[in-house]
Formats: sequence, C-alpha cells, structure tokens
Amino acid sequence: MSNPGPEEPQPTERRVANEGVVEGYRNLEHWAGLCDRLGFDTMWLTEHHFQHEGYETTPNLILMGTYLAARTERLRFGQMFNVVPQWHPLRLAEDFAMADILTGGRMVFGVGRGTVPREAQNLGAVVASGDNDMAKEADRINREVFEEAMEIIRLAWSRERFSYAGKHFTFPAAGIPDRGKTVTELTLVPRPITSDVQIYQPVGSPATLEYVARQGFVGVFAMAPYSAIERSWTRFAELAAEHGRTLAPGEGRLLQVPVHVGRTSRAAFSSGRGPHDEFVKFLAPYGRFNRIAEGVPFDYRPSAEESSTSGSMAIGSVAQVVDILGRWKERLSLAHLVLFPDLPGLSREDMDGQLQLLAEEVVPQLA
Repeated sequence: MSNPGPEEPQPTERRVANEGVVEGYRNLEHWAGLCDRLGFDTMWLTEHHFQHEGYETTPNLILMGTYLAARTERLRFGQMFNVVPQWHPLRLAEDFAMADILTGGRMVFGVGRGTVPREAQNLGAVVASGDNDMAKEADRINREVFEEAMEIIRLAWSRERFSYAGKHFTFPAAGIPDRGKTVTELTLVPRPITSDVQIYQPVGSPATLEYVARQGFVGVFAMAPYSAIERSWTRFAELAAEHGRTLAPGEGRLLQVPVHVGRTSRAAFSSGRGPHDEFVKFLAPYGRFNRIAEGVPFDYRPSAEESSTSGSMAIGSVAQVVDILGRWKERLSLAHLVLFPDLPGLSREDMDGQLQLLAEEVVPQLA
C-alpha cells in the first residue's frame, strides 16, 4: 500500500489484485521464518473474508498456521481469532483438532464473535455494526450463537460421545437413519492431542468480560488506555475468582499492543504516522478507538501521538517503546504480551526491521 494516511482514498475504495494477496501469503511465510529464528514464541493470524481493500486477507487461520508450522521449527501459530458464528461449529472443532495433530500441538486456539457485517451476513451470521437498536439486536443473536457453538466445540473435544440440543443447534439432528438404527450421538473424528486446549477470546464489553472469566478462557485485551485496561484486567481476575479460578498476577490474561519502533522518535513517527492513520481510518467506523478518552464519539479517530501517549499503541524510539511496554508490564504484572507491528503500508523490508528491533533491542529490556 503506497499511500497510507488519514485522507483519501477511503478504505472501501481500495482494491488489491489477487497477485497482491498471494504476495501477502509469501510475506507471511517469510516473517514466520524470521520470527522462528528471532526467538518469538507465537505468530498470531487474523480471520477475515471478502476484504478487497487488502487489509486482512487470510480467511482460514488453521489452514495457514498448519502450512507455516511445516516450514518452521518451533514457532507456534495462534488464531486471533476464528470468527465462530461464521463457522459450522463441528467443522471448526474438526479442523483445529486435525491441525493440532499435524503440527504436534503447535496451534493456539483463539475465538471471536466477529465485527464485519460484510463477512458475517454472507457467511450465515449476523454481527453488530454501530451503536443503534438494530446493532444491539444483532449483537444479542450473535452472542447466543457464539456461546452455543463454543459449548458444542468443547463437548466434541472432551467426550468420546456427545449430543447437544440448544436454541440454534441440535446435534445429531433428529431422526437420522444409519444402517437400521437412528443416530442419537456423535463422535468427533479426530479429537485434539492437546489434552486441555487453552482458548483465547477478546474482551470488549462487560458481558464478554464476565463470560470469558466464567468459562476459564484467556482474556485478550487491546486498544484502550492504561486506566481502562487496568480496570478490566483487575475485574477479570475478580470474576474468575467468583467462578472458582484464582489467577496469579498477570495469569489468564493477554495484552496486545500495536507497535512501531524507530532508531529515534522522529524516525518512528515519520515512518509510522501514515500506517497508523490508515489503520485508524479503517477500524474507527467499528468503534475500535472510542475508549481512548472520555466522551469521544463512537467512531473516534485518535492521532498517532494520542495512541502512543495513552498506551493504546507504542510508537517511538527503542527507549520510548520499552517505556510504554514497561508501564504495561508493571501495571498489569504482565506475563503474556502480543506485539502487533504489521500496520498497513509497511513493506516486507520495513517489517523485517520492526521484528528485528523488537526481538533484539526491545524485548530483552522488558525481560
């Protein structure tokens, strides 16, 4: 993307050729190898569909992760996130189980409810868009479907035989004939070799916070300032304890921080401002930045300086990025951090430089 920034073109006006998508996959393969050599623990991918703009073009994270695992030695591959309402729950359970086996347990299972109507409504789901009454009803239905699907996935993984009857799903369906009998239960083939698959889910609302803590999932926090994350982080531990799970400081939670690092502050903001502003322009209509300050509108678009000062992102010199991430580590007793350097508009060489600076100069100072 040669012209990232806050103005034209608008996100939906962008078009990426299929050749560009293919090149993006080659870049992911290249960065997986680089991350493996640099000592990163996990490479997280994100599921999206029909994004002709070219921002997010990996529709199947399990397939891509399995491919990349075969071309690396020890790097794990996480899904941030499988958009569960857009999947048949048993197909998702099967696909992850097979990938878990083929990669020797190097897959990390992440789930989300979705954010993009263009994707959801063309894949048999609904999702909230905006903050109106119609969006609230879509969100309610989406949550129901998601929670039932997660019950089914966990049942299918943990039991040799299972059945399920809910509002949105019934397995097996009633009256299925099978060689003179009627099917009354199913067995998932295969099931994961990982005995207790850890599940990661983003936390973006009080209802989701309570659900993730109650279910025993790992809560994923992102895109908010220090005080907002700290309140949710603490509340998550309180809710987990209410449901019988006592968490050590920093346990059971993950922080994701977009980062852009340079040799100097001037260099970082010079090369990162356009990618930051493009990222914000793309995601602001979904309300992704409205927690950055009190009283801002749903579709608020922060500046690069606001994002970095608030801690929502870490932009600056090596010392400045270490300081921002160090504050997070101290305030949250942070044990699990995901760094997100892949802002729109960066070249393969730019990303190589980001990954190397992070691995060689930022992370050692945090550890």
